[in-house]
Formats: sequence, C-alpha cells, structure tokens
Amino acid sequence: MANELKYGDQIHLQNGYNGWQGGYLDTNGHSTASGGKYQVSTTGTPSRAKGTGTWEVLSASGKAAGQPVVSGDVVYLRNLYGGDGGYLDTNGHASDPQKAAGARYDVSTSEARDRATGTGRWRIFAQTSSPADQKVRVGDIVHLWNLYGDNGGFLETNHTTTASGGKYDLCTNAYFNRSSDVGLWKIHKAQA
Repeated sequence: MANELKYGDQIHLQNGYNGWQGGYLDTNGHSTASGGKYQVSTTGTPSRAKGTGTWEVLSASGKAAGQPVVSGDVVYLRNLYGGDGGYLDTNGHASDPQKAAGARYDVSTSEARDRATGTGRWRIFAQTSSPADQKVRVGDIVHLWNLYGDNGGFLETNHTTTASGGKYDLCTNAYFNRSSDVGLWKIHKAQA
C-alpha cells in the first residue's frame, strides 16, 4: 500500500501531549554532551529550519531501503539538518525534575549511529494499523523505545525547553506513556 512506512523514507514525528500539541521532534542548538551533535526538543512546526524536523528512517538490522517497516523493528533515526544532523541518541542522564517523573536518559543527536552500544537504536511499536498486517504506516501512532543497556526507555516530551523556538525537552522514560500522551508519536511523511 502507498502509505506503508519504508526504510529510507523521510518523516516528521508529532508528539501527542495535550491533544497533539506536544510539537514536532526537532534538532535545535549544539549539544554539550560528550559525543553529542545537536540538542533535541520539540517545536511548533515540522520545518522550523530546513531539515531540523525531518528524520530518515534506517534499519538497524540490515533491511534494505524500500523494505516496509514492521512494528517491533529496530531503527535508526537520522536527522537531515544541514544534510546530516546526526542520529537520535540517548546521551547522559535526564534532569532531576524529569527523573522525578520516571525519566532515564537525556536525548540529543550523535555523529555515530551507535555512540555507545544501543544508544542510537530505537524499537518502533505501532499502536495499531489498517490493515492489521504488522506494518507501520504514515499516520500511525507509535512508541519509540531505546535499546541502550537493553532498556533505555521510551522517547517522550518532559518539561519545557530553553531552546530558541522550541516547545518541550526530550528524554526517555521507564513508562511508555507517563502522562497526557507524552510518549505517543504520530508519523507524518516529509515533503520531498
């Protein structure tokens, strides 16, 4: 089907917080974390600056470009800011206020796919899809679970960000949907 998500596709990820008002996953500012490239937060638009909110879906298990993404697959998400904004990565611990709500790790991008074992690997779980054939589709709602230490936590928005033009900070959490749909992400196809 035409709306199946395929490896090599470019997407925007919209956060479900507060009735889908959580913003779009975005690189914004340089990361100060060891091995980090850019900070990651959400912003109100998928195109705050060229490529900052655009992510290329790559297989972490060797599936070829053009193959469908299946719920439960392990993926890399490569940001396209400046042609290569780095790979979505867990790096460092979440802030103390975030930890008070179950958070585990801070999130940024990294030059390397796996800065450390599993930090750049995300298992993608769709809530459902139509037809129910295990494939992930544009418009589906997904959770992204990081594989650092075999349990890096679920990608979520948590507290406001200090990034210019940003909405919410990103971290991972032990809980898949801690509150108000902060751990839900809707897939939108990026315009070529």
